[in-house]
Amino acid sequence: MMLSRSCISLLDLGSGDMLSFPQTPRSLPRVITAPGIISEAEDGGMNRNQVSPAPESQGKKIMVANFLPLHARKDHGSGNWHFSLDEESLLLQMEDGISPDSDVVYVGSLKVDVPAVEQEEVAQELLENFKCVPTFLPPELHKKYYHGFCKQYLWPLFHYMLPMCPQYGNRFDRSHWQAYVSANKIYADKVMEVINPETDFVWLHDYHLMVSPTFLRRRFKRIKLGFFLHSPFPSSEIYRTLPVREEILKALLNTDLVGFHTYDYARHFLSCCSRMLGLSYESKWGYLGLDYFGRTVNIKILPVGIHMGRLESALNHPLSCSKAKEVQEKFRGKKIILGVDDMDIFKGISLKLLAMEQLLLQHPELRGCVVLVQIMNPARSSGKDVEEARTETYAATQRINETFGFSGYEPVVLIDRPMELFEKTAYYTLAECCIVNAVRDGMNLIPYKYIVCRHGTSKMNQALGISSDSCRTSTLVVSEFIGCSPSLSGAIRVNPWDIEGVADALNLAISMPTMEKQARHEKHYRYVSSHGIAYWARSFLQDFERSCKDHNSKRLWGVGFGLGFRILSLSPSFRKLNMENITSVYKLVNRRAIFLDYDGTLVPQSSISKIPSHEVVSLLNSLCGDPNNTVFIISGRDRSSLSDWFQDCSNLGIAAEHGYFVRWNSWSEWETGHLNEDFDWKKIAEPVMQVYTETTDGSYVEPKESALVWHYRDADPDFGSFQAIELLDHLESVLANEPVAVKKGQHIVEVKPQGVNKGLAAEKILYKLVNDGKSPEFVLCIGDDKSDEGMFESISNLASTPSFASAAPEVFACTVGQKPSKARYYLDDTSEVMTLLRRLASASGSKPPKQLV
Repeated sequence: MMLSRSCISLLDLGSGDMLSFPQTPRSLPRVITAPGIISEAEDGGMNRNQVSPAPESQGKKIMVANFLPLHARKDHGSGNWHFSLDEESLLLQMEDGISPDSDVVYVGSLKVDVPAVEQEEVAQELLENFKCVPTFLPPELHKKYYHGFCKQYLWPLFHYMLPMCPQYGNRFDRSHWQAYVSANKIYADKVMEVINPETDFVWLHDYHLMVSPTFLRRRFKRIKLGFFLHSPFPSSEIYRTLPVREEILKALLNTDLVGFHTYDYARHFLSCCSRMLGLSYESKWGYLGLDYFGRTVNIKILPVGIHMGRLESALNHPLSCSKAKEVQEKFRGKKIILGVDDMDIFKGISLKLLAMEQLLLQHPELRGCVVLVQIMNPARSSGKDVEEARTETYAATQRINETFGFSGYEPVVLIDRPMELFEKTAYYTLAECCIVNAVRDGMNLIPYKYIVCRHGTSKMNQALGISSDSCRTSTLVVSEFIGCSPSLSGAIRVNPWDIEGVADALNLAISMPTMEKQARHEKHYRYVSSHGIAYWARSFLQDFERSCKDHNSKRLWGVGFGLGFRILSLSPSFRKLNMENITSVYKLVNRRAIFLDYDGTLVPQSSISKIPSHEVVSLLNSLCGDPNNTVFIISGRDRSSLSDWFQDCSNLGIAAEHGYFVRWNSWSEWETGHLNEDFDWKKIAEPVMQVYTETTDGSYVEPKESALVWHYRDADPDFGSFQAIELLDHLESVLANEPVAVKKGQHIVEVKPQGVNKGLAAEKILYKLVNDGKSPEFVLCIGDDKSDEGMFESISNLASTPSFASAAPEVFACTVGQKPSKARYYLDDTSEVMTLLRRLASASGSKPPKQLV
């Protein structure tokens, strides 16, 4: 099998052959996860001699992110390291939503380099004092991983910026991708050092760690893995330009739960899974899920919130109150429009300034009355694009102030320096309007903070001379391209590229009647105060636990190489068909029934020619030539094609069109089982299908004698699925009073008479054999798709009923391919089916079995 260059071998990564970066220091001490329980990273799970696993509720929550929630500083005089908690870190604020009974361990990097000789001591201190496990990335690796692949490639791409030319955005660099994979493996290795795989939950955060799930799932097949993406997930048209698109998708599908801020981001992810991996999703009891090799990968949609307590504490801080009074005095008599943004190219700061310029141009009466205060947080990455954005911002500010300003009035106040939270709260509190004009942003919590600050606290109100019973107001202008926009239904949504539209929105916001401002504020405050970060964390963890509750009920196999590794989850009783065993049973019995599907069983689904090979016909003739055998092809294909293809197999039985037409051999008549032969419903269904065919490129209608099938395998995956659902609903409506069943299958919508399926066809054949005194002692049934599942179930159930006078027959229900099935056995592919048939045909040619007494 040829692997793509991007599908890097996990074994190569493990051996360090991919990149020659130095190894991390020796493993951390094993962590006691509960009394008497020690995590064993080396043996993949619990030691056989240790105490039984603790209840699931006692499991740790292992939070994995690019950076630890810590500040680190080295005293160059003493050489000692000083660490403190980063109160602004999302990871730290989440703890309010986690059960007090659960320990929380953090895995991530420090924001400073630690010399190799000090790493072991630092790691021990961080684990003991802060429950933090540091991943010490070598500087060169960190540069390529974080500043190279993450910030210069993934971040722009996920924000819809393609590297069309080298001057604007870095193009894909394979060495940076290899560094990204190496770094992800280091993070995964650190998780393995502290995990108890039986009880712990691992929650990975953001796009920096998107391939870590594959390393963790390969090491512990039943590991509980969750992932939340804090950035946008781009549409499939953008994501498909990523050269390693499938590797990242498959890695994310190795989790149990994938979280997104908005439905749009989740929809884009699901569309990519559909278009690139051929996966479909469905909603069960309100939960979205993808079926991936027998595992359900659940999808969570919930925007993150803010930490209300922390923000209210900042509002009550004496420095915040004094700063607010200072700002109030400075801008007395003026309305403040506030912008708070990181300095990067996606925040739309220059577009916001152009809108302010347009506002002052269109409304001269606002000059001297309105001020835009733009706070610029430090850039999270460096580069030419950031510097150009900064230069453009300063140039626009200067131009506006020179054009519209005068003595004592600057229309735009630019604050370009790090600012403490208490200082920002002062501006939030006094701003008449807050504008977030990003051209693309994953979430953006600035509007939430503004709403809470405008609501105020008693101390802040007292400092500003605001009456406690006065109404609270706030107005928001938000870009429709940011993650928080859908949850702020009272905000004025804008297209940031429409300068005039944004200017009009700003004018509307500052001139809005007080009562309307109050109503909008109250609506927003109710949402923000009830959907804080604790609510978000608690909700995610509840769904996380629900997604993992069936982990121990399935048998798991690891399949695939490199980053294509995945888990196959199957029923505990499901196993590969042992050819020696079935052949020996075959030889011992006198009467046998063999049921074979056609497409995907005797002929590969990928085969262009669907005509059976000479070998298939020859093997079927050999099996049918044994007088002890009753052999049937049970297929959805029409009887004309099957009759022509198997005209040389005179003793072969055929059940065509899922069993509507049945023929026991070439000289017998076709039977329909006295089913309804009124096909007037076709006159209703076919025109409807033709309408959908004309409007769905790549689809077609296949007319059968007893059925109509609408195929959309070659249509656009998303549009085809959408049209199939619409067609299903349409047909069920117009055929409600007809004796037909409308079913949606794999890339098809089928209408057929009620009571027609492969399971019933197989049952009728078996009942006839029993009634004729030819009750089989051996039943073999092989098929490959959903239509065969009924056949597997019917045969297995029937064999255990009193219908069989003697002992129950040996039943071998077998599906083609390792996948969830009602069959008890599987064969890998059609070539193995042919191998089995050769062995059975050879056994038929040997000495016949002795007569049973």
